Amino acid sequence: MATIGIIREGKIPADNRVALTPAQCKWLLKSFPALRIYVQPSATRCFADRDYERAGAVLSEDLSAADYLFGIKEVPIQSLLDNKTYLFFSHTKKLQPYNQSLFHALIQKRITLIDYECLEHEDGQRIIGFGFFAGVVGAHNGLLAYGKRTGLFNLERVYKQRNFKELIHNYFEIKLPPIKIAVTGSGRVAHGIMEVLNLMGVREVEPDEYLAKNFSYPVYTQLKGGDLYRNRITGGYNREEFHARHQDYVCLFRSYLSSTDILLNGIYWEVGMDRLFDATAINQPDFRIATIADITDDAFGSIPINLGDQTIEDPVYGVDRASLQKTAPYLSGSVDLIAVGNLPNELPRDASRYFGEQLIKFILEDLLIKGSSPLLTRATILKEGVLTDSFAYMRNYATSL
Repeated sequence: MATIGIIREGKIPADNRVALTPAQCKWLLKSFPALRIYVQPSATRCFADRDYERAGAVLSEDLSAADYLFGIKEVPIQSLLDNKTYLFFSHTKKLQPYNQSLFHALIQKRITLIDYECLEHEDGQRIIGFGFFAGVVGAHNGLLAYGKRTGLFNLERVYKQRNFKELIHNYFEIKLPPIKIAVTGSGRVAHGIMEVLNLMGVREVEPDEYLAKNFSYPVYTQLKGGDLYRNRITGGYNREEFHARHQDYVCLFRSYLSSTDILLNGIYWEVGMDRLFDATAINQPDFRIATIADITDDAFGSIPINLGDQTIEDPVYGVDRASLQKTAPYLSGSVDLIAVGNLPNELPRDASRYFGEQLIKFILEDLLIKGSSPLLTRATILKEGVLTDSFAYMRNYATSL
């Protein structure tokens, strides 16, 4: 039976989520008697060290005895152990330049990297992630920022609530004005967004109705891939073709710019995809959007005025409509933007519990008993420091500086 190590998160700003909760460790140890779980002590983790000890895990600074090391965010280079198998979000599959040195270190240390982001069903659907709670927190923060800008309503910060259940109770007291909210995406992030909107009494309407009508109550419309993109030549939409040849597709979101007060962006984006709008569009008189929560958070990506991350403590900034420069939030000549890379950290216990449930359900049995599976093989970017065939497109990224 393999041995699990739960690493202490080392990326700054600190992340307090974890791949497995103490209760989940207790269940695993009971279900797999030969299993051993080592937990690196942490003062910032959302569950206390003593909770893991009570669950039967062993607290240990040294995780060299573990076969599989589980983290959440990128592991600092100086903390990497040679010849180990790591599971974490490496943020390298899109060839992100800011993590290229980390990727080189993984290769040099002959590490096997299984990236959570790459754990997918055969049809390409993501299996595991924090998207739902990113959507919940992102939607909440978007509405909070709009309320502060307009003075029409007030929301408390998510992290001041003990859990999601307590957060929900706050929504029953809120009465939103007749605003129009555009939600992009169809995955877990979008589901989290719509959970919040539905709890707040925002009514869903179809895209054509959203564009054509004004309402006396708050509404939202969900814009999936087929609503947002069209082939430049055929005028059609095919999901497989779009993801294989997205450069052939044009984005249709521009028609929503004059009908939308708040944009809650949960759509997947990668380099080469048409953006939702051009940055200069915010200077046009028909650009109605006052607040954008870019929950997918790709700097200069699908939201071209995403000028980079803020923090949980200070999540909102403004973008000047004329200069496109970052400003303080809520100014008259700006659009407010929320871009935070670790949104689920505002509900860390709920997010960790959900994440661990998916990990146990889909991954751990194959990993611990069989050592692998087709699903795990597809998510393995590096095998003992060598690029796997599925990620051959990363070869230049892996070898060049």
